[in-house]
Amino acid sequence: MSDAQLRADVVEYAHLLAARGWVANHDGNITIRLGDGHFLATPTATAKARVSLDTLLVIDDQGSKVGIAGGKPFSESSLHLAVYAARPDVRAVVHAHPPMATGFAVAGVGLDTPFIAEAVVSIGPGIPMVPFAAPGATAAAALVPYLAEHDAVLLGNHGVLTWGADVEQAFLRMELVEHLAKVALVAHQLGGVQPLPASVLPTLADARAKAGLGPRGRDAASAAAVPGAAPRNELGAIIREEIARALRGS
Repeated sequence: MSDAQLRADVVEYAHLLAARGWVANHDGNITIRLGDGHFLATPTATAKARVSLDTLLVIDDQGSKVGIAGGKPFSESSLHLAVYAARPDVRAVVHAHPPMATGFAVAGVGLDTPFIAEAVVSIGPGIPMVPFAAPGATAAAALVPYLAEHDAVLLGNHGVLTWGADVEQAFLRMELVEHLAKVALVAHQLGGVQPLPASVLPTLADARAKAGLGPRGRDAASAAAVPGAAPRNELGAIIREEIARALRGS
């Protein structure tokens, strides 16, 4: 994908974060891996609705600005850089404060109970809660243990962090976390979340791996070589088929 398209994608999804009400004031940030240890990033002190091509900047793997173009680096870059360092497959990271999911994060209530089959295949059996840590290196260190197994986390007393193969996937994972939080909240009001039967979880985990997701799915995709990988626009169909097979018990 061209540099121009990557920049357009960051602007588009920054505006979507604002339009969805998942950020307020200057909250939230987006990065994309460019290669050679450089990353495209949204600027600090800028409302996401006002992010433009001119305000985007490039940072290095230490979080320092490269060149003179764009705004200033945001202070939470260490979280993004920790993801990139641990996960070579990740090309984009999104951080936001979607109200429902962030409500769970600040209440210390996790989303780690699997209760919707599709979500287990798409994002795993649960979204873990990373304990609150002071911003900077301490917060990045607290995040590291969760990176190999997960693609989304709740940040205690903070918000949500998601990552993916591109900014669209990272954004959609943010959307799914917020959706699950809404469903869980309604379920709590009606008496509590009823978890999926434990007996179906291994089958759903297999479906997740067959769709190329999660640690096993990434390993299998790597072993099979990239030329055989499914195009991104076919991934949703693959996930739906694997869910259907899992629920049929095949």
